[in-house]
Order: sequence, then structure tokens, then C-alpha cells
Amino acid sequence: MKFELTPIGTVTSGRADHGNSDHWGDVFSIVTVDPDKFGAGALAGLEEFSHAEILYLFDRLPERDDYTTPKPSRGRDDLPAVGVFCDRGPRRPNRIGATICGIAEISGNTLTVRGLDAVIGSPVLDIKPVMRQFLPEQIVQPEWVDRLMGEYFLGGTPD
Repeated sequence: MKFELTPIGTVTSGRADHGNSDHWGDVFSIVTVDPDKFGAGALAGLEEFSHAEILYLFDRLPERDDYTTPKPSRGRDDLPAVGVFCDRGPRRPNRIGATICGIAEISGNTLTVRGLDAVIGSPVLDIKPVMRQFLPEQIVQPEWVDRLMGEYFLGGTPD
């Protein structure tokens, strides 16, 4: 089965350096929603939430050639080799990214968020309000993830 997705908007400001994979915590990005398709009211009510989940496309990098062989995240030798679904990197099936971001401002069809790890020009597939009922109470993860993510949100977290 194949399907086609049409972006609902675009990341129009923030970082352009897709090769730098750390220090996203203090990055403020603007997501501009297509005004012709959604109008000025598409983001109405979102200002009452503290966070939004942004689904976007990693459109600058190709998928991996081989998903069958576990590999260390970011190619780091100090991390264990893991399967593709144990890594959140950009070179993945369908290249879909998902990030929970702090909402900084909403104006018309623009949403300013903090901590979005998508670059300028990235197609945005969806925006969802973050509701605590969908979040787990406890997160369990291996120790190596702390080493991997140690500088990812350096300078702040998307709170």
C-alpha cells in the first residue's frame, strides 16, 4: 500500500543547518500553516496549550540503504548498535520526524515553537496539541540514550 501526504505548512524560520544534530533547546522556529487551505482559524484554541507535537518530513536526507543491520545512533562507536525503530534519527523509513515543542506564540497562521529539531523549509505534515492523558507517567530507557541526547537540547529544553 502506498499513500501520498500533502504538507499542511512549512518551517519558515529557525535553523538551516541540518548537519548539526545537537543544541536544539533554545531554537525558536516558526511553522507557517497554508493559509489558502486552512485559513486564519486553523490554530485557534492552540494558544491554550503549553506544547504542540509537530510532525514533519526529513526531506534533506535520503533513507538508509539497509534497515536490516542494527547500527549505532549517529554512527557513534560509544553507543550500541540498534535497529532502525530504536533510533529517532532522520534517515529512517518514510523520513517522518516528530517533536514535542513548547508553544511560544501564535499569530494568524503562524506558530512559534521552542525546541523543534526541523530545519528551515521542512514540510510540516501535522500539528497536534499535547495532552497529558496521552503521555506516559513513567519513561524507561537505556543508559546510552542519556549519552546520545546529552547535548541535544543543550541551552534549554522545549518547555
